[in-house]
Amino acid sequence: MLKVSIGCTIHFCLIFLATEHVCSSGLTDAGLPRDSPVAAFSNETTSYILTKNEKGAFALSSSGRSAPFHISSQDFPGVLRVLKHLQSDIARVTNASPDIAMDKLPAAKEIVLVGTLGKSPVIDKLVQQKKLDVNGIAGKWETFLIQVIEKPLPNIDRVLIIAGSDKRGTIFGMYDLAAQIGVSAWHYWADVPVKKKSEIYVVPGRHTLGEPAVKYRGIFINDENPALLGWVNKTFGGFNHQFYEKVFELILRMKGNFLWPAMWGKAFYDDDSLNAPLADEYGVVISTSHHEPMMRAHVEWQRYGAGPWNYEKNEAKLREFWSTGIKRMKNYESIVTLAMRGDGDEPMTEEANIGLLQRIVKVQREILGQVTGKDVTTIPQVWALYKEVQDYYDHGMRVPDDVTLLLCDDNWGNIRKLPQRDEKPRAGGYGIYYHYDYVGGPRNYKWLNTNQISRVWEQMHLAYRYGANRIWIVNVGDIKPMEFPIEVFLDYAWNPEQWPAERLPEYTRLWAERQFGPEHAQDIADILTQYTRFNSRRKPELLAPDTYSLVNYREAETVVAEYNELAAEAQRISDSLPAEYKDAFYQLVLHPVEACANLNELYVTVGKNRLYAQQGRAAANTLAQKARELFKRDAEITHYYNNVMANGKWAHMMDQTHIGYTYWQQPDSNSMPEVKAIAIPGAAEMGVAIEGSAHWWPHEKSEAVLPEFDPYHQQTYYIEIFNRGRTPFEYSVQAGELWVEIAAVKGKIETEKRLLVTVDWKKAPAGKQRVPITITGPNKSRVVVQAVINNPSTPKRDEITGFVESNGYVSIEAEHYTRAVESSPSKWQRIPDLGRTLSAMTPVPVTAPPQTPGGDSPRLEYQIHFFNKGEVKVKAYLSPTLNFHNNQGLRYAISFDDEAPQIVNMHANKTFQDWEESVRNNVTVEASTHVLREAGNHVLKFWMVDPGVVLQKLVVETSGAKPSYLGPPESFRGVGRSGKDGF
Repeated sequence: MLKVSIGCTIHFCLIFLATEHVCSSGLTDAGLPRDSPVAAFSNETTSYILTKNEKGAFALSSSGRSAPFHISSQDFPGVLRVLKHLQSDIARVTNASPDIAMDKLPAAKEIVLVGTLGKSPVIDKLVQQKKLDVNGIAGKWETFLIQVIEKPLPNIDRVLIIAGSDKRGTIFGMYDLAAQIGVSAWHYWADVPVKKKSEIYVVPGRHTLGEPAVKYRGIFINDENPALLGWVNKTFGGFNHQFYEKVFELILRMKGNFLWPAMWGKAFYDDDSLNAPLADEYGVVISTSHHEPMMRAHVEWQRYGAGPWNYEKNEAKLREFWSTGIKRMKNYESIVTLAMRGDGDEPMTEEANIGLLQRIVKVQREILGQVTGKDVTTIPQVWALYKEVQDYYDHGMRVPDDVTLLLCDDNWGNIRKLPQRDEKPRAGGYGIYYHYDYVGGPRNYKWLNTNQISRVWEQMHLAYRYGANRIWIVNVGDIKPMEFPIEVFLDYAWNPEQWPAERLPEYTRLWAERQFGPEHAQDIADILTQYTRFNSRRKPELLAPDTYSLVNYREAETVVAEYNELAAEAQRISDSLPAEYKDAFYQLVLHPVEACANLNELYVTVGKNRLYAQQGRAAANTLAQKARELFKRDAEITHYYNNVMANGKWAHMMDQTHIGYTYWQQPDSNSMPEVKAIAIPGAAEMGVAIEGSAHWWPHEKSEAVLPEFDPYHQQTYYIEIFNRGRTPFEYSVQAGELWVEIAAVKGKIETEKRLLVTVDWKKAPAGKQRVPITITGPNKSRVVVQAVINNPSTPKRDEITGFVESNGYVSIEAEHYTRAVESSPSKWQRIPDLGRTLSAMTPVPVTAPPQTPGGDSPRLEYQIHFFNKGEVKVKAYLSPTLNFHNNQGLRYAISFDDEAPQIVNMHANKTFQDWEESVRNNVTVEASTHVLREAGNHVLKFWMVDPGVVLQKLVVETSGAKPSYLGPPESFRGVGRSGKDGF
């Protein structure tokens, strides 16, 4: 079936999925959403909490009293422990702590029954009496039911049931209720205050989220020195059970269940003997990271190992070492990592081969069976295809079918490999190891959050659709400051169907509302979206003075201005928040914006200082001083976070160095980028610079020519007059035509002044002409700048549909198509806010077969008006998706009008250096060459070939765009006299 969408402005309706994962009671009697700010948040479409009573509602807390809880002593100790958390949560919200009765029913008319099926005699009796239907949860994985039942027991009018299919099911039910009444998962880890309520009621009905889509969902604490290390040592005295209890609670509040513990010089089992039993009590599944086999931390080999970490040379010691790890594991719920890498997370030696690694896995499984006495196929095990280990798999290495294959990204958020749709299912299934933080080439990124949730969604959506759903684990570095993307990752892992791409902006708003209330939620969501876009363009550790163009498209100054505007908006919101919210807001919103705005301005200021020094501008030294102040400001921001905010609770958490990298590894301390100081003569001397050039006049002997003006874009360009001496001077400017307008045609220059040049298009004659602009300065110095004005008689501005060529290029944001052609089953999906400049387009479903471009096959069409004919180059700015099929590569096709589509393979002939460049820039740019036989209107067509290609932007170069990091800004786009996009 062929489907055509006209127009580039896409409006989406919110999709509320009617599945078993959704609360069954969605609306109030008035037909309005429930009043809790968590409505539609997390994996709920509505809240089941009210602050006013209604018929059939259960009074969880009312009139200064909270309903008492009942639990059986037969239940899991972890369930009782978390019930005490819920008790504290209710007390903090209502100032009325509920009582907890063990085994004996409380003497009250309304009570809360908490229990795991088979572990709670009272709940089990209600099931036997058919007063409680548990068909939706019995025998399920981590599933809970929250339900109000009328008159279930003698002398009790109403009960609230929190029942779990298993230990974690019950725990998740309790934490879900805590979240619904207003307790953030980040109440400790980001100091988010509770929302006080005097009355809390639970609406009648069955409330459940069903089973999670991904079985094991967790985080990896990694690269934790120096920041987390310093904080933990100061706060807890080490990575002990007091620290890990905070981690376990955090994971479970977000309905995660899995942890790779910290491992830089740390050993979860060995550092504190209480770590492992406490994890098991809570129900957090423990494993060891991708390169730490058999439940032994890497550092334990340094502590207890003997001889080389080499199986061929040291088999007996390694077998003994691994056996100890499995003995120590006991019956704790665990996933055992298999195989081995080289010492220190390095590749194995060249002598290592597939046969040896397969033998190692065989021996490890023998140890598992012998030590545990269990059928080894019943013990969860994982083999991580990390870095070169994937090459072993691709060359034929295999492990038994019950072992989970943990597929990995490239450490930069791009998944390397996924199961093929036609592959035979594995009993152990597939998982994903993903990164929010990394130590390694081309550069560490550890300091602040740089992860766009839209990109996380796009990559994990691929994983989910291709069946990698046994384990999802993400490297989160120090935990802070990855709060927002961690919760995104775990929420999406629970129910990917609940969060299609078009709901991502809604998710962000609801997350903001959950932490800070509804008043500023949309503005906060916009800040979160924008700062992560800015940070993902170029990770802070990779920034340099020349990252953004200082002269073309006002790129660098626009980056700085937009970031500073964002910081000002964040500060405005902070100033308006109640005092109890300020610390949380600083951690989750203001700090990353403030710190990164400052850092971007620092590097751009250093870049301008160096340019000004080359031009001999008197302002060069002022910029050098400004750069020093910005560097100092970075230290002040860090000091505030570490030592002032929250009364110093988070001391050391911002100790991570981030300024002064010279290669991939971090510097020992931040170092001020080099600035230039110049000797400034006393006498005045005029210099002139223009937009689009690093030269200055009269030093430069070539002609000074501004970029071209046209009536479609109606550009404003600048001329800068600057002083190369200390003495101020008078200047005057005269344009050769009155319709070329210049602000401030005369005045005094002390250091520099920017003059804006515009055209009065109502008076400008038709045709193309050059207008001289003469600048006169001291000692009769004189510079002439040429303004090139191109004012075609046709087409008129209001007649244009689509984009217009100017200055040798056409720049197009992917989502601004003129027409989308879809052919079942494939259609086009807009991924909001994905990419460096706006949003992205990609074909879905991502499991669709490759398409042959042409005819009515899927494509995006962009109408363009060209003033030139001849050869053009089309550059496609693509997300740096990897060839996850491990085949010939991902492809798309380009054509103009009716020409045959030209297929482009985004992975053809790529080198390691190409990969490094793509992750540095967070984009891959591919080019194709075409010939336009005539000027005028043409249709550029972007054709689907393979799913997985994510288009951010298209740039068509006629005579060529000027160098810039982000590419030229979007060209003028007309909607014609109809006022609509389309043909």
